[in-house]
Amino acid sequence: MGLLEGLSERVEVPEDVRDAGRRLDRFYVPARYPNGWESGSPHRYFGEEDADGAVRDPDAVLRFCEGLLAG
Repeated sequence: MGLLEGLSERVEVPEDVRDAGRRLDRFYVPARYPNGWESGSPHRYFGEEDADGAVRDPDAVLRFCEGLLAG
């Protein structure tokens, strides 16, 4: 999200792209470290909908950035 916030100082970043960045930020630490949650392992905190979003959201951010570079 920090990169998108910095970018928004120069161009308008659509809210759906910002939302995708926020959702992706949630995966950064807790999904990689067993002690990232108060109790239990990471797989107990993520479901199929989370997994689908983790695949879909980067595509939204990449399409936005590719559009900027192509323009």
